[in-house]
Amino acid sequence: MREVTATVLENVRIAEDVYSLTFSSGHETRVRPGQFCMIGIAGMPLRRPVAICKAEGERITVCYRLKGAGTRFLAEGYSQGEKLCVLLPLGNGFFIKDSEKRVAIVGGGVGIFPLISAIREYGKDKFIASYMGFRNKDAFCMQYELERSNILKIASDDGSIGIRGTAVEAFMRDFDNAKPDVVLSCGPVPMLRALKKALEGRGVPLYVSLEERMGCGIGACLVCVCNKTDGEHARVCKDGPVFNAAEIDF
Repeated sequence: MREVTATVLENVRIAEDVYSLTFSSGHETRVRPGQFCMIGIAGMPLRRPVAICKAEGERITVCYRLKGAGTRFLAEGYSQGEKLCVLLPLGNGFFIKDSEKRVAIVGGGVGIFPLISAIREYGKDKFIASYMGFRNKDAFCMQYELERSNILKIASDDGSIGIRGTAVEAFMRDFDNAKPDVVLSCGPVPMLRALKKALEGRGVPLYVSLEERMGCGIGACLVCVCNKTDGEHARVCKDGPVFNAAEIDF
């Protein structure tokens, strides 16, 4: 983890209310799939947590959706050449065993963004089957990155792109074709809950990246605490954001 003064290289709209921000960290940055960064925004007391999609040397790409004043100011106030204060990389990321050769990746909404890094990394030597859900065709993005998958199925709430339904439904319809050794997922809690239930009894491990509001990003403020099945609690930023789904009480 390091705090850097980053230089914005590009900050562009890629879908409805979704932006892609690329910046230079000033040094080569090693990032595991699923890790994130905390971006400081001028005039805002708290940094914003954003998943890292790509890390290529010192060139880092993140994607974010407009949700409030902070992300709107990030979209409108930071163009090429502007400086950002960024804390990165944070979190534990995804880990896949050498024996797990076939990987299913299930994402919904902004949850697709941390999964892009997993597709890029594990697609080098593993079979990747990706199932991604969007609200509609206007929300669809990152097509080039998603197409790195060996299998790609798209779902949308209204059927305007791909099948009508959810990413979980698309995955389970294609489960026998995907034949996954492990499943990675990120998205809204109802989606993760449905996926965990759908995989019960199938003997396939599920690892999920949780999306929570964060204050510090380093485990000190306890804003992002989640419940575990053993009755304990975990900090999403420090202990996660990636967890074995069997350990999390959704």
